[in-house]
Amino acid sequence: MGFDKLEVVRKLLAKAERAATPEEAASYTDKAVQLSARHGIDAALLAAADPGRDHPRAQRIPVHDPYSAGKARLLAWTATALGCRAVLHQARGGRVGAVSVVGFAADRERVELLYTSLLLQAGAQLARQRPPAGESVAAYRRSWLHGFAVQVHRRLSEAERGAAEAGPGPGAPTSTAVALAERAARVESAFAAAFPAPEPARGRSLSGSGYGPGTAAGERADLGGTGLAARPRGRIGA
Repeated sequence: MGFDKLEVVRKLLAKAERAATPEEAASYTDKAVQLSARHGIDAALLAAADPGRDHPRAQRIPVHDPYSAGKARLLAWTATALGCRAVLHQARGGRVGAVSVVGFAADRERVELLYTSLLLQAGAQLARQRPPAGESVAAYRRSWLHGFAVQVHRRLSEAERGAAEAGPGPGAPTSTAVALAERAARVESAFAAAFPAPEPARGRSLSGSGYGPGTAAGERADLGGTGLAARPRGRIGA
């Protein structure tokens, strides 16, 4: 992400964190999300004008327990919303050891920034969550995290579509639709080359009642990330 845009996003999100009301925080957050999406369109247009400036590559990102499968879905769905492809690397006992994200460097950077921020947010919120009496804490948290990831994916996808529909800025040599189509084709080609036979995703039923609260948390989640360079990757609380 360009330095100027990244700095603006960080400042908007810092204001959201200090906001006096949820409505004020949401206003700053929405602006940050829109700017991040706009960056994705700008990067696509720059790449279309100069195809040699950036190439889609695979980046393997480790995923740790607890709730590695839920974290992996959050990462993979964030990646797909931002124009990348993802494959989950399964481990024993239904766990996921890592996720490989295939995409252009500008988009992979956005994915990693957002995922790091979302993981920290989810961890902080899950630490305060309590399931109904008699329900397994682990089951509740798995379903909560699933709902959180679903809602985050929806919000990011909407922001990306909105930025694409707004069209290119003045003087852009390539239409947004053409640039995005070419970009998607190059990502698909790189994904097929890197993973000609990707591991099949394992279906998993979730029995906990945390899906609804998780989607509500995903609706409120800060989708930009601020101060991430100084933060380690979070671990969702046990």
